[in-house]
Amino acid sequence: MRPMMSEQVRNVRVWWFAAGYFATYVPYALLTKAVTSGEVTGQPWSGTAVLPLATATSMLAMLAVVSLLGWWRFAASTTIGRLRLPRPRVVTALSGLATGVIVLTTTLAYAFDGVSILFAMMLMRGGVLLLAPLVDQLTGRPASTIPWWSWVGSGLALVALVIAFLEDGVARLSLAAGIDIGLYLAAYFFRLRWMSLHAKGAGPDARARRIAFFVEEQMVATPVAMVGLVVLAVLLPGGFGDALRVGFTEIWQHPEVLALIVVLGLCSQGTGTFGALVLLEPQENAYTVPVNRASSVLAGVVASVLLVLIFGGESPSGYEIAGSCIVLLAIMVLAWPTLVPSARRRA
Repeated sequence: MRPMMSEQVRNVRVWWFAAGYFATYVPYALLTKAVTSGEVTGQPWSGTAVLPLATATSMLAMLAVVSLLGWWRFAASTTIGRLRLPRPRVVTALSGLATGVIVLTTTLAYAFDGVSILFAMMLMRGGVLLLAPLVDQLTGRPASTIPWWSWVGSGLALVALVIAFLEDGVARLSLAAGIDIGLYLAAYFFRLRWMSLHAKGAGPDARARRIAFFVEEQMVATPVAMVGLVVLAVLLPGGFGDALRVGFTEIWQHPEVLALIVVLGLCSQGTGTFGALVLLEPQENAYTVPVNRASSVLAGVVASVLLVLIFGGESPSGYEIAGSCIVLLAIMVLAWPTLVPSARRRA
């Protein structure tokens, strides 16, 4: 009875984390599009210019969250005199680097001209969903052990991805946007692989392993992203470097936008925290990844609707709505083992 209850708790817990992901992703996506389009401030700011303050806010929020939860004690540590200092291991440092890439490329993806929130989400979320079964295979989880709802969720993601491209998808995707999304997907592939090998799974120390991985990854992700932005702003010539320098200097002269970017950064860290907790749950990637991705696409639907209702932006197209409906269907399929706990035991 106890293992059965533990499994039910895991199935419910992953959806609570997904709910937190959804709740923080809606304002994050909405504010990113509103600030970069100028809908709120009257002056559009490039996604690149928004990155410095948003990333700095995320970094401070990460330090506060881990400290309030008391999770520093789970991380690996180095002792200097009487001080015990948390530190990442090699694998969590690499995963943190990948997460830093994800943080930066996500914000940029919502800022490209002609790329709607939903279209960007379909590409990013659909792509990661397709990676999930591959990562499971590479980490030694046989296909025969992956339950049917995980395969159906990934299949529905592929359908949603195809629909996203049916409406002149290639024409809408600029070279810069394509590179951005490509980096995003590559970073997620390596991150999922490292999570699967070193953090996921059951056992008496499973919770400690998950928290340790989370803390060590997070303590690398936003600080490294912040340092990278500083280096690029100092060294990089051209438009991208100029936009970063605006984010470090000129944007501070516009208080009407600063508060919005701070809230955006807090929400970004919220998505990073809840999203990572979903992915670190012990179920297979073909289950946790679709739960993570589906909740964010649902958030994108809500953010797009709010963008139209509040700011009068362009309404989502029929293709985007159809793709989102398929993702919602994927959510219902993936919720099956939570609604019917005996289903997973029979799989």
